[in-house]
Parts: sequence; structure tokens; C-alpha cells
Amino acid sequence: MAKVMLIGAGGVAGVAAAKMAQNPDVFGEVLIASRTKARCDAIKADVERRASEGRGAWAKASKAPAKVSTAQLDAMDVAATTAMVRDFKPDLVMNIALPYQDLAIMDACLAAGVSYLDTANYEPPDEAHFEYSWQWAYRERFEKAGLTAILGSGFDPGVTQVFSAYAQKHYFDEIHTLDILDCNGGDHGYPFATNFNPEINIREVAAKGSYWVADPKDDKPEVAVENRKAFDKGWWVETAPMAIKREYVFDQVGRKDMYLLHHEELESLGCNLKGIRRIRFFMTFGQSYLTHLKCLENVGMTRIDPIDFKGQKIVPIEFLKALLPDPASLGPRTKGKTNIGCIFEGVKDGRPVSYYVYNVCDHQECYAEVGSQAISYTTGVPAMIGAKMFLEGRWTLKGVHTCEEFDPDPFMAELGRQGLPWKESFDPVKVG
Repeated sequence: MAKVMLIGAGGVAGVAAAKMAQNPDVFGEVLIASRTKARCDAIKADVERRASEGRGAWAKASKAPAKVSTAQLDAMDVAATTAMVRDFKPDLVMNIALPYQDLAIMDACLAAGVSYLDTANYEPPDEAHFEYSWQWAYRERFEKAGLTAILGSGFDPGVTQVFSAYAQKHYFDEIHTLDILDCNGGDHGYPFATNFNPEINIREVAAKGSYWVADPKDDKPEVAVENRKAFDKGWWVETAPMAIKREYVFDQVGRKDMYLLHHEELESLGCNLKGIRRIRFFMTFGQSYLTHLKCLENVGMTRIDPIDFKGQKIVPIEFLKALLPDPASLGPRTKGKTNIGCIFEGVKDGRPVSYYVYNVCDHQECYAEVGSQAISYTTGVPAMIGAKMFLEGRWTLKGVHTCEEFDPDPFMAELGRQGLPWKESFDPVKVG
């Protein structure tokens, strides 16, 4: 059985710790480390309580519980993180902290000689911008060290890339277009709240929209294009935030408005999908959320630069985060379902193929099992599965890699076993 060091103590970390405890045949010992040890202790207590009760998915954990310990850690302190990794001697470090900390934790893993996994790519704290280039720069160092770094093993990114690899492996000779659809049909009852870390969520939503095309000559923009940037085999096409809107009817959720966003997996999928011509990412938002967000933007509360306030430097979005409900607290009051998936179009044996693969997840079922809402669940479960793939020797390619670069089949098999079953359609309604 393996030892894992889990850095982070938010809602996603709580789910990942719970799911590791449910799989004690793989995860024998887990160290949860974060800046606030009390949050780590709360996760530990909840996991141990559920394991002792042994209900449902916790049956195996009650018979052979994983050992869980906790520690205080500032993960931005590379020396301290390196020392803790060396002392604990894990087989894998799971970074489920803020994306700002990715590079510091990767540096610590290299120094300590331990492989690495995260759920979101690096984002500098002083710039609302995220891309893989900073972490891809570590490829040679991880490869030379004989270590594996698995980037973005959440749902999107993560499962969406596994879905893409699965589609490419089994149903397509070439994938020409990909639309990733992320729908949260849940209702938490608050006028405004974010389902994951408010800093990250708001920065992501407020950023310029973008999609990836192989050849801009084939693109017919429906709104004003603010910029085009060459990238690897194709181009980024940038628009104003929320400029492109669609309606879509989601299975078990219903009709929702969704908006085109920039998202990190587009970057790697544009490099790795054979024949790809266009990739887009859409996320659903209710009008109340968008109205509140626009008001906050208009009064400067989403700014990420420090301002002077009564002789102190504060960052408005960090202050806003302190005022908003903790995403980890939304579980008991969130009702409804999520639906996240991918719609592909391409060819197989010279014939056109359409394929839709998606997961539907129920907020209340997640809360009953692990005490979280479905947004944390759909990220924490794939993080555990990615770790399981590495520890079982299935995903061990040396260097720095995204999820579509590995064999998708064992991961797809685990999704259903671990609480995220998926559905397929070969006649999907297209986004347009």
C-alpha cells in the first residue's frame, strides 16, 4: 500500500482524502498538509468517522482503514515543503492547493525526488492568466529525475481530457471539432456564491473568452475578435468575456444558458488530438450570478492588484473571498445536478462520426457520501483516480504530462466504480 502526501484542505481535498480512504488496498497512509492545520484535522476527523461507520462506499474502509495524519505547511516555502516530503517519504505528492502554488510544490518534488499530481494549471497570483507553459518548462527536469508529473487530474481539466483520449482511441481516426460543456444545475440558495475557490472562480469567469482553431482562415467569428495568437499547431481566437452564448438542454438538468470561456485543457488538446480543427469550452451561468458578478466588477471588488486601505495593502478579490460563503460549506444546502461532458465530431474509416460522452452528478448524493457538493466531488474523485493510476503503475510516463497523454481505459473504468458513471450518445444535439 502506498503513502500519499495531500497538500490542501479545501472542499476538493476533503473529497480526495475521503475517496483515498475508501480505497485502502491502494492508499495505506495519507498525510494532509495545509497552511491551516485545523482544516486538515477536520478532514481527518470526518474521514475517520465515515470510515468507522462503514456505510455504502465506505465498507472497505471500515475493515482496513487508511492511516491519516495532518501537518501545518506553507506550500510556498519550497525548503519547508521539501523537508516535509523527505521526512514523510510519500510515493506521490497530490497538490490540491491553489494554482499559485503549483511551481513551488513541483520544485519541492524535484528536490525530494517524488512524483507529482495536481488538478489545475499554474496561475500567477498577480496576473489573471493561466496556461501550461510554466509547468511544461519542467518536462526535462522531471524526465531526467525519473519522475512523473500529472497535470490537471480533476474533471475539467482532467476527465474531459480522458474522455478525449478515449474517443480518439475507440471511435475516431480524426477528431475535427470538440465542444466541452460544463453545466451546474445546482441551487445553493445564496444570492451569490462560488462553487470553488472564489479567487480562482471569479478570475476564470472574468477573463477574455477564447477558443482554439487550427487555421484562422477557416474560422467565421460570430462576434468581434479582440486578438488572435499563434500557439503550437493552431491559433487562439480571443473575444470579450461572455461574448458568445448558447442554450443547451442537458440530460437530467434541463435547458440552460452557457457561455464560451477560456479553459486550460484546450491548450493541451490542441497539441494532442489528431486532426483537430476547433475546440471550444462552454460553462452555464444563471442571470443572478452574472448580474452580481458585473456589479462586483464595476465597483472594483474583483481587482487582483493591491490597494491602500487605512494604511494597509489589501487585494480586493481576497477581501471578497473572505466575505463570500466557503465553497466547502455549500454541500448541505445545494440541490440539483451537474452535467459535464464532451461532444466530438470527426471521421472513422472515412465516415462522419458524432459522439457525446458525459457524467451527471447529484449534489445531495455527494453530500450524503462525503459531505461535499458535486463541484468538489467531480474534482476530488478524478484526483484520487489519477493518483490510483500512478500508484498502480498504469500512468507512469516520465516527465510532465496532461491526462490525455495516458491510456484512458483504466481511468474510464474507475470513474463508474468511484461514483462518476458516464453516458454515451452517438446522435447528440450539436451546439452550433
